[in-house]
Amino acid sequence: MHNRDSGWRGNPLPSLRNSAVWAGNRWRSPLVNAPVRADDAPRLEDFPYRLSDNVRFADLDPNGHVNNAVYASYFETGRVTLVKDLSMGLMPAGLGWIMVRLDIHFRAELHWPGQIELGLGLVKFGRTSTTFDQVVFSEGRCVASAKAVTVMIDEATRRPTPLPAEVKENFRRWVRRGVNPDGE
Repeated sequence: MHNRDSGWRGNPLPSLRNSAVWAGNRWRSPLVNAPVRADDAPRLEDFPYRLSDNVRFADLDPNGHVNNAVYASYFETGRVTLVKDLSMGLMPAGLGWIMVRLDIHFRAELHWPGQIELGLGLVKFGRTSTTFDQVVFSEGRCVASAKAVTVMIDEATRRPTPLPAEVKENFRRWVRRGVNPDGE
């Protein structure tokens, strides 16, 4: 079974061809929580909170494109810039946010040099959490999208705490177009 060049003969993973599954209203890959169809790409104009940033040479991996781990930093920049701005009333004293989930869908390669546009939109309020859709665009094309869930905590106890009504109200201006964050 061994091959001198690679140490393994054959493909160690099963074929994924034709392995998408129907998930109620669209085909989904069994390996990721992301749409299979390319026409599901988000549009930047649907995201009310936007930032511009640069692709840095340090973001690249040996393949010459932005490393997959760097996208988590891009998405973090969008979330943290929004929620840490005390002038927007999104960070009341004594409360903080922790990340509990980040699902990233890599849609296209990204290279240096270049500029990126980050988009963020609130899609759901939970009892103690907020869910955001986020995107990275380059040259008018969505290169990555993500769903992020953050939980509000009491900074003294480090335990989840219900979202105050004023926080929910202040977040409403950042709701993604076409979404009702209350789930009604």
